[in-house]
Amino acid sequence: MYIQEAHPVDLWQVDSNRRDSVLFASPATTDDREEIAATCVVKLAVKLPALVDGIDNRTERTYTGWPDRLYVVGTDGRIKFKSAPGPYGFKTSELEQHLTALLRTSS
Repeated sequence: MYIQEAHPVDLWQVDSNRRDSVLFASPATTDDREEIAATCVVKLAVKLPALVDGIDNRTERTYTGWPDRLYVVGTDGRIKFKSAPGPYGFKTSELEQHLTALLRTSS
């Protein structure tokens, strides 16, 4: 899920974004946000389906996705795992455990 831009040029830019030319302004419309997300998907060669939060940031506020988080959602739509905030809260071993457990129960 692509949520609000973490380091837009008009608010809080970081040196690594300048160096890597990852320079986006805060989107003003959902269309703007979708365009930025599409650019990121292509440039980062993202292979997973990508969703985009609305300009109202409803998903980000509901799931506390900022700055970034990992989730596992069950086939019943319930959250089975929510990581601590990333990137330091990302524990891929925990994510793997929850995904494995979910796959076992759904088989």
